[in-house]
Amino acid sequence: MNKSELVKSLAEKAEITQKDAAKALDAVVETIQQALANGEKVQIIGFGSFEVRDRKERTVISPATREEITVPATRVPAFKPGKSLKEAVGIKKEATSKKGTKKPAAKKK
Repeated sequence: MNKSELVKSLAEKAEITQKDAAKALDAVVETIQQALANGEKVQIIGFGSFEVRDRKERTVISPATREEITVPATRVPAFKPGKSLKEAVGIKKEATSKKGTKKPAAKKK
């Protein structure tokens, strides 16, 4: 779904014009961007949270030249989905395996 499709769907569900829906969407996105730029965390209960995370400086190997390159530390936006969103999409935590619950492999003859 792209922005124009999102605006159209928002307009239909909220029973407003597409122009008003576009303004509302732009305002939400701008507000989230400003909050993140100020170092704030944005939480939308049931949907998820947006935050800025720090990435440490790291060394990588260039696939083209095979030389080591240092990637400087940086800040990146991140999103963590909320419980309701995970359930709606069908994301489930895998059950943790307990030691000794696996069946032994069958003996080869």
